[in-house]
Amino acid sequence: MTVQAPPKTGYEKWQDGINSAVGNAKWNVYDCEIWMIVNQYNRHLSGTAGYRSLDWQLIKAMIWVETGAESKKWESNPIQIGNPGDPGLRALLTGNEGGDLIIPPMWKNRLTFGSAITNPSHNIAAGIGYLLMRTANYAIKNVPDVDTTIFEVRVQAGDSIAKIAMTNGSTIEAIQKLNPSTHLLRPGQVLKYQKASLNKVIVSWKIITTSSIATNYNSGDPLYAKKLDYALALIHKGKAALCAQ
Repeated sequence: MTVQAPPKTGYEKWQDGINSAVGNAKWNVYDCEIWMIVNQYNRHLSGTAGYRSLDWQLIKAMIWVETGAESKKWESNPIQIGNPGDPGLRALLTGNEGGDLIIPPMWKNRLTFGSAITNPSHNIAAGIGYLLMRTANYAIKNVPDVDTTIFEVRVQAGDSIAKIAMTNGSTIEAIQKLNPSTHLLRPGQVLKYQKASLNKVIVSWKIITTSSIATNYNSGDPLYAKKLDYALALIHKGKAALCAQ
């Protein structure tokens, strides 16, 4: 009596499809673009607190999981950011959530809503930016101006340090630092100040793993981290891309 094999699960069918990537040049066509864009982000963010260089092969695994060479989206939206109903692209490009701190200068004017959903390189750049934006930790901090000139201002009746700071393009912290013994203001008193502002800055980073990518990039697929692990293992077995340094 022939025992019929149980039907394959959705994950097993996905594995069959991804296994075809090994040795298939179509699946590696974006390697050097991924490598180059990841390096641009790594250089741009290297000076921020606690940043660890992103592994470009993690991004390649994301693209394999998100679309793959057999998908219609492969040639326009390989990392799938910017799909209808997906708020990720808008969150990145409006800058309200820290995207302005993440995107490298060479992409600031090039990366647009239109280009990110039609140009595969731009889609990849946007996806990387969104992932990094979600893994950065931010705080509002006093940021001194590049002009280090020390100015003076005479206190008027009704003034407070906050009012003086706002009027003169400085901050409470910057004024207090230059006037440490000043606790109570009086008219006619002279205060020193420097130009400064309160800005959002990156203060630390979450560690990027397949699990954290699943949480921060595609939490809608409960198997996303498992798929990334599987794709990454296949990528590591393959031949590494030889890209121009």
